Amino acid sequence: MHRVEKEIARLINECEYDEVTRLFGMLSGGKRLRAKLILKIADKHEKAPLLGAIVELIHAASLLHDDVIDEASLRRGVPSVNATDGSKTAVMLGDILYSKAFTELVSFDKDIAKIIASSVTALSKGEMLDVKMADEFNYDEDKYLDMLYLKTATLIEAAAEASAILAGKDSVSHALYGRNLGLSFQIIDDILDITADEATLGKPAMNDYVEGKCTLPYIYLYKLLDEDDKQRLVSLHAKALDESDSAWIKQKMNEHKTIEKSFELAQKLSNEAMNAIKDDAQLIGILQTMIKRSY
Repeated sequence: MHRVEKEIARLINECEYDEVTRLFGMLSGGKRLRAKLILKIADKHEKAPLLGAIVELIHAASLLHDDVIDEASLRRGVPSVNATDGSKTAVMLGDILYSKAFTELVSFDKDIAKIIASSVTALSKGEMLDVKMADEFNYDEDKYLDMLYLKTATLIEAAAEASAILAGKDSVSHALYGRNLGLSFQIIDDILDITADEATLGKPAMNDYVEGKCTLPYIYLYKLLDEDDKQRLVSLHAKALDESDSAWIKQKMNEHKTIEKSFELAQKLSNEAMNAIKDDAQLIGILQTMIKRSY
């Protein structure tokens, strides 16, 4: 990971603009899940740290744009770039990170470059779909999971598949692992948005629903409520929730066990991923650590 951070610093310095260096320094590095995945799969390849740095720049760019779209003031507990320096600056910084990542990506084998580049197209489609779906209450589980795959899982899937090719390993099983890791990771995040407190989240609790995002616990809840309660749930969609509204939603989720139902799907996806790479203890460890983040 030290080499990944050195590669990231080099790529940022090569932009030759102090403002980019300053702004990038404001970003929290996060878990570096995608880079760690690449390093574990292609641990012996000399170019693995560079591939990890490229994917992390892409991920950072997507989060910058995501914060602008969501008008988020915080990212991982610290002020977002759009909050401190404006949305225009945040979008342009994201564009710089994307383009620098693609500039470096061309040094890799064509198949690897295509996998990563295609995932960025899918990621952008997922972001657009996410915005569109927030216009009204969504109770379609399949539609939500399709969006989740595009917006979150596709880049993790691409990181796993590309690094497997780099290391000469089975790319199909590693792609399945990455896909399911990405989906289950985001489902756990959706659960934590409801069950964790603001200090843990680095943003207000139940913020997803306020922003118009109908995550799995809300989708499952809608299907189990009577007609009056369905109308109440829909009426609260994409609105600021007072304490009584939040308490009512949580109470109904507890009654109908929709948090548990969501976690069961995350666990099922995680188990499928483990079966795909059952001989790799390190990759299984990543899955187990991720699942333990639950409520």
